[in-house]
Amino acid sequence: MKQTIYDIDSRDSRPGIAFLRVDYNVPLDRSTNEIIDDARIAATIPTIRYLQELDARIILCSHLGRPKGQVVPSLTMSQVAKRLELMLNEPVKILTSFDGISIRGEVNTLGPKSVVMLENIRFVPHEESNDPAFAKQLAESADIYVNDAFGTAHRAHASTVGITHHLPAVAGLLLSREIEMLEQVTLNPERPTAVLVGGAKLSDKIGIIENLMNKIDQLLIGGGMAAPFIKAIGHGVGQSSYDVDQVSIASSLIDGAKSNNIDIVLPIDAIVADAFSNNAATKVVPISEIPDGWILMDIGPQTISLFESQLQNAKTVMWNGPMGVAEFTKFASGTREMAVSLSKRTKGISIAGGGSTSQMIHDLGLTNSFTHVSTGGGASLEFLEGKNLPAINALLDKP
Repeated sequence: MKQTIYDIDSRDSRPGIAFLRVDYNVPLDRSTNEIIDDARIAATIPTIRYLQELDARIILCSHLGRPKGQVVPSLTMSQVAKRLELMLNEPVKILTSFDGISIRGEVNTLGPKSVVMLENIRFVPHEESNDPAFAKQLAESADIYVNDAFGTAHRAHASTVGITHHLPAVAGLLLSREIEMLEQVTLNPERPTAVLVGGAKLSDKIGIIENLMNKIDQLLIGGGMAAPFIKAIGHGVGQSSYDVDQVSIASSLIDGAKSNNIDIVLPIDAIVADAFSNNAATKVVPISEIPDGWILMDIGPQTISLFESQLQNAKTVMWNGPMGVAEFTKFASGTREMAVSLSKRTKGISIAGGGSTSQMIHDLGLTNSFTHVSTGGGASLEFLEGKNLPAINALLDKP
């Protein structure tokens, strides 16, 4: 168990200045550079408000996009700061210096509860290399470090790991919630437990399946990663993309599931297309009748009904990965219908993770209808695989 901001009150003194690492890597409209979805910003408000209750001055730090150590004007934090100002109803000043002493001096001119935001931390090449000198420099700005950036927890960078060598480091409310919820799946889930996985490639999800194999009762498989499983049970998949070695892996997983009394549920029908395009010709076919030259693009209506019925009695449901090529509106129905169905569950817990999965849920306005929707894409994937996340490991343990 990691210490959180709730443990700060038990310290000898409250934090004067808190360095709060957040994940404000929000999607931007390519033409207008406007924020498309501010869910990641909103998710950190409880942590900011709690630190303000402790009279802390708050330094927010985040990255945006992939500037690769260069100053990229389109990736400045100004849009994010403006959106946060609206949410907090108070000013959020942007600081362009990354020198800790200068930052501390600037922040000390402001009153308690004030909020400032550093410019995009990945404008600095020393961030992603976890440069010790840069980490120490950042630490000189504050009295305590709070990590609320689950989306970067799998990265050992200066602002996520290096800085913790110089400051007391605790989890924010969002990060601690992520850990709590995902541990409900990975440690001792309430049974029966079902895992719904999708996405383009089986190789991306093997780690999750193998890590959870002895903890679940059902494994439901959609998306492009269903192709090697369909091949493994003797059917053709047309021109659907898959690696040949994935078929033997799928066969091994099917055998392993039988040995562990796990029910693997595969699609029974699919929406196929004659090209990988949103404008392609389409038809719905049984999974055993995918025509030569056609591509598996989404689960079909019978599969949606099958998956819904299979998940009805599960007390724990974990969903990671889209059911089809959801970036094309024509092939987003499977993912959309599963999101709606899971949002209507009235018993047990429903947890969703993965970038495109979470995005669909947010776009449909269903976030609050799930027990938890993870804010981390790669981080939630690695957590579910059972990997240690360096930014979480770096935080103080509870006594």
